[in-house]
Order: sequence, then C-alpha cells, then structure tokens
Amino acid sequence: MLYLVNLWKHNWIYYALSVCISAIASFQSVRLLMLIGLLLLVCYVKKIWRWHLVGIAALGIVTYVYFSHEVSKLAQPVVLPAELTWTDEYKINGVMLRGFMKEANGEKLYVTYQIQSEQQKILLQSEQLAGQTYLVSGEQVAPSIPAHRYGFLMRRYLESKNARGIVEIESMTFVVAEKSLLQPIYNWRFHLKQHIEQTFPKSLAPEAQALLIGLQENVDEELSRAYQKLGITHLFAISGLHVALLSMLFFQLLLRLGVRREIASMLLLILLPIYAVLAGGAPSIWRAVSVVEFVMLAQYFRWRIPMDDALALSLIVFLLLEPGAIYQVGFQLSYLATYSLVYSSRILARYDNFWVQSFFITFVCQILVYPLLLHHFFEISLSSFIANIFFVPLFSFIILPINLLLFVLSFMPLPINQLIFTVYEPLRTWLTDIILVIQQPVIQMWNPGKPTLFWLVVLYGSVFVTFYLLDQRAKTIKIAMMLLIPAIAFHFQTSMHQDVKIAFVNVGQGDCIVIELPYRKSVILIDAGGLLRFGQEQWKERDTPYEVGRQVVVPYLKGRGIQKIDTFVLTHADADHVEGAEEVLREVRASEVHVTPNSLENAVMADFLQEAAKTNTIIVEKMAGDGWQIGDVRFDYIWPHETHYEGNNDSLVLLVRQGAFKALFTGDLEKEGEADIVRLYGESIANVDLLKAGHHGSKTSSIEEFVEKTYPKFVVFMAGENNRYQHPNSDVVNRFEQRNIPYLTTGYDGTIEFTIKKGIMQFEKSNNLFP
Repeated sequence: MLYLVNLWKHNWIYYALSVCISAIASFQSVRLLMLIGLLLLVCYVKKIWRWHLVGIAALGIVTYVYFSHEVSKLAQPVVLPAELTWTDEYKINGVMLRGFMKEANGEKLYVTYQIQSEQQKILLQSEQLAGQTYLVSGEQVAPSIPAHRYGFLMRRYLESKNARGIVEIESMTFVVAEKSLLQPIYNWRFHLKQHIEQTFPKSLAPEAQALLIGLQENVDEELSRAYQKLGITHLFAISGLHVALLSMLFFQLLLRLGVRREIASMLLLILLPIYAVLAGGAPSIWRAVSVVEFVMLAQYFRWRIPMDDALALSLIVFLLLEPGAIYQVGFQLSYLATYSLVYSSRILARYDNFWVQSFFITFVCQILVYPLLLHHFFEISLSSFIANIFFVPLFSFIILPINLLLFVLSFMPLPINQLIFTVYEPLRTWLTDIILVIQQPVIQMWNPGKPTLFWLVVLYGSVFVTFYLLDQRAKTIKIAMMLLIPAIAFHFQTSMHQDVKIAFVNVGQGDCIVIELPYRKSVILIDAGGLLRFGQEQWKERDTPYEVGRQVVVPYLKGRGIQKIDTFVLTHADADHVEGAEEVLREVRASEVHVTPNSLENAVMADFLQEAAKTNTIIVEKMAGDGWQIGDVRFDYIWPHETHYEGNNDSLVLLVRQGAFKALFTGDLEKEGEADIVRLYGESIANVDLLKAGHHGSKTSSIEEFVEKTYPKFVVFMAGENNRYQHPNSDVVNRFEQRNIPYLTTGYDGTIEFTIKKGIMQFEKSNNLFP
C-alpha cells in the first residue's frame, strides 16, 4: 500500500493540468484537448510511469465529457414563473437587488430586481435572504455586451459561476425559508455582519468584515484602489495565511484546554469547511481549507502527502464541483501563487535573513502571476515588490490578530474593546492615510496593455525559464535578462503600429474618442463620457455609483497600453462629455488639457479642476486658429470664434488631416455653429473622410448645408442604446441615408475602431467580437 502511495507522489500535478485543460476545452473548443497530448509528451520525456500516462489521458477525457454535460445545461432556457432560492451571493445597491438564486434542481441563475419602495428596501436589508425561497416571475434576458474589447464580459462571468442566465424579476413572493445544513451558517454570517457594524467604529467595520467573514462590499472604493496600486489587495481578503494562522490558534487553544491532539485534529477537520462557508467561500479560502484537510487526513492514515499533491487534489475537486471556476480570477491567482511558493521552496530556503526571504517570497509570487494580471487587469503594481515585505507581516501578525481579539471582546459585557478601540482606531486611520499618500503616484503602475495569446505564451515561457535559472543558481544578470527582455519587448510592441488609429469608445449617451498617431508618437483623447445625473430620493442612490470614466474609458486606455495622454480635449462643459475626465486623470497622466474658453466656470467642471490641481495637469483654453502638428498629422481647431461660453454651440471643433485624409470632430455643435463653419471653412471641411456627427445625432445638428458640404465617407453617431432623447434623430439619419453615406452608432455597434493606412479607412465594431 505504501509503495502505491509513494508511486503517485509528485504526479498529481499532471492530473490536475489534465483536468484544467478539459475544463477550458468544454467551454471553448474540443480541439483544445490536443493540449493533453502535449502534456503526455512532457510526462514521457520526464520518464513518468506509463500507467500514469494512461491515467492522465483517461482522466482528461472523462472529465471533458462530464464538464461538457455541465456546460450544456447553461444553454437551457429558464422557465418562469418558478420557485427560486437565494444563495448567499447577493447585494443591494440603490434600488437594485442583484445576485444568484437556485432552482429546485440546484442550477444557479443570476437575477436582478428593482426594489419598489423604501420600506421594501429596509425589509430586504434587515433580513437574511440566503436560503429563502420565492415564487419569481419575470423574463430571461441576454447578457449585456461589453462596451469594448477590454470591457467586463458578463457572459464569461456567468460561466465562471456556473449560472444558466440572467432573469429580470418583475415580482417575487415569499414561499418558505429553506432548511438545510448550510442555512445556520448563512444566518450566522448575516448576524456577524450586523454585529460588527454595531460594535466596531464605522471606520474599522469594513476591514473587520473583510478579514473575518470575507465580506468586502463595504470597503471604501478609494481605499480598495489604493491597495490595488500597491499590489496588496490580497491582504483585504481571507487568504491561505489567514486560514493557517486561525487554524493554528484554534488548535493550540484546544491543546491548552486539555483536549487530546487526535480530538483537536478531528474538530479542526470538521470546523474548517464550516469556516470556509462562513467566510464567504472565495477560491482562496477553499483552496487553503481543502489543502489543510488533505494534509491532515493523510497524516491520520499515516500517509505523507507532498504539498504540491495536496494542492493538485484540491484543484481537481474544486473544478469537479464548479467547472466554471477555471475562469475565476481569484481561483487562477490563488493556485498559481501557492504553486510558486511550493516549487520555489528550495530557492527560498537559501536565505536566512527575514527581509531577504520576504522579498523573494513576493518576487516568486509576482513573477509567476504577472502575465495573468496583465491579461485580466492590463497592469501590475511595481511597488508591490517592496510594499508586500512590510504589509504582509503587518496585516498577518498585527492587524488580523487585533481584529480577531476585538471581535471576541465585542461579545463580552466589559468595555475592554472600547478602550482598545480608543487607541487602535487613530493608529489604523493613520496607517490608512499613509497608504492613500504613497499610492498616489501613477508611475508605480506598469501598464503595457492586454497581451494576446502569443504574448502570454512568450511571457510565461520567460517566467518558467527564470524559475529554472533561479533553481540552478544562475548569474543574476542572466536571470534578469531572461525575465526583463521579453517584458520590455511586450511593453514597446503596443506602440509599433504605423497607422493612425481612431476609436469611438462606447460610453453610452456621451462622447469619448481616442486618437493614436503612428508609433504612438502622440495620444489625443477627446472627451471622457459621463452621466447626466438627475436628482432622486436618497434611498434610491447607489452606494457605489456607476462611473463611466473609471469603468469604461480607463479600461479601454489601459487595455490598449496607453500610459499617457498627450492632449486631452474637453470639447465643452456638459456632463456627458466631461464627468469622466476626473476619473481618467486619477489613473492616466495627461500632459495638457484643452478646454473651450470660459467653460471652466461651469459647475460640472469642479471635480475635474480639483483632480487636475492634484496632478499638476496643465489646462489651456483653445479656440479657432489654434493648432499643432506631429509628423505628417495636422490638428486644427476651427471653432469657437468667441470667448463667451454659452453651451453646445461653443464646443471645440477639431479638424485632423494626414495627407488627403480628413476627420472632423464636432462635439455638440448645433445648426448655428455648423452654418458658420460652412461659411468660414467651406473648402477645408469639404468631402471629409470621417465625421463625428454633432450632438449625438440630435435634430438640432447635422443640417442639410453641413451634410452636403462635408459629404463624409463615413459618419459615427455617439449615442446610447435606447436613450431617452431618441438619438440619433430619424430625420438626421435620413439626410445621410439619402446620400448613401454609411454610418454607425456606438450604442448599437459598440466601440468603433478605425485604422487609417495610407489614407484608406478600415474599421471594426466591438459588438462583432462577442457573438
């Protein structure tokens, strides 16, 4: 028996890789199963026992059949009305309740419900919905299409959660509270959340909820972004280290109380899965808990299971239970980072100094996951290599134990915890202030853009060779070159295009245009989108408001690898053009901002001005007659002609020329301005190649004379899908159609990317990328 156990040691990783390949193939294409053949070739070269080869291939095929069956269920339509039961994954934000519900057969659905009244919202917030069954009526809707190629893909998110689809609930009627083994745990978690809110200071409660029960929904948005910039976001979640520390504390406590070691181990085996559910069940928690479970069970049966095998078994079980987890970022990062530590143990063991070892722990984790981080987030934190050295011990050995102690004391009638809060809260607030200060420089983020599959292979190839060189004690210069040369090559390849690129970014009802010159000699951003916000009752306001600049524009820029905007043009002071500007400035440097004369006095520009002051951004007023040239590309403002700002008709109008190619960007210019431009610049604007129609296609713009004079080869309307203004107006559209001028609308076609190569235009619609 012992011989068989030893025979399988250190080989479970290949079985785990086979299962991963099968999971991806079941979602993508059966052709990916050929990668199992490549895996078998690697195993053969490593002279792995032949029966292992048979087992790896068999497991891959069997799990592919199983995964494919599970994936096929996701395409089945939802029959409504039906009795659905809430899971513990839901959130109330403003008037919307969103989350996952289960059908009677256990299949998950993503649901949205618009809360009808303030009283109903209070009721929903005051009770635990997890485990409650409702009779639901509504309709199934298709997942939303991302605004651009770098946007959030709802379809993939649903797959990662093994959810069949989206249901918009019209009405739901309570039926019964489910009675299950998990229900008491859901109730405990809900009551613990409320208890922390009631007993912890307001400034400390979100962190305690995140560290103790894995609830991060109340963490401040600005602070969360600061942690991301410093590369320490993982510290705000329950990680494997947290589980290990809590397990050790609990085990040692039982031993001190006189509990036999065998009984203490058994209690820990039982309580760890309960804690995983109580802590929110994130992939990092289940990974840590399951590995501990496998190791302890192996010890009980007097087997010695290596850590890498325990990890592999954990991964296999995880995917068998939830195949879509292969697409969850937390799952990918958690297992990759842990494997990096396991396989680097020999390297780490060479160093006795705590600080040196801490650096190498961060280093091996970061270099193994960095291509994956670029794939998902398009950037990585350079400061994380230093920040983690200090913040990991601080959070793990000081902040986490203090929160745990305060949590325990909060159940006692004595006011001890209040005395500790008096000392701890100012210190913790001071630490937060320091974090917010040191995260401010934008330059600490490396943002080369989203790598293609080819570049992912190249980057990971360099990472694996780097690990090999580290293990072989190669010279530092050799290791550095192997790691840095591919990274540097990838960094510069995004700017190696020889053509002018113009992207009309789908920001809904608003404008945002990105112009990249050849070899990215300059990047011009025209407007940054935004929302026209209307006053509403306080209970309807979102806890975390939707921000176009942060959630649409910035991901597009970062996905493209744009780290600096050379010229940021704000055509005029309307919210749907400038509200997102401050969010862009927080994340991307801008050398200079151009505004129309006297528009800065408008109230909607206040937040932008405040952010511009923080970043020392230069703001310059521009008008007709101003212009500049870069290479063979000429930029000229042809409007406005006066300095008195009144609104749409004072929009900055930009004419861009490269050889015979002409593009005209008109902001929200209306008929009076168009008529004057035709009169003043007739020949300059005649027969343009590309026209951004004024004012989103409103009937107040694109007059007959203007359309006839410009006679564009192509027109883009920047208007939201099903917008309240019914833009573009049918009369305006007819003017272009009568002249057989092709047009596209961002709200319906998505982000539209033009490439101008030797005066010839080609374009691609982002909606075509997501069938």
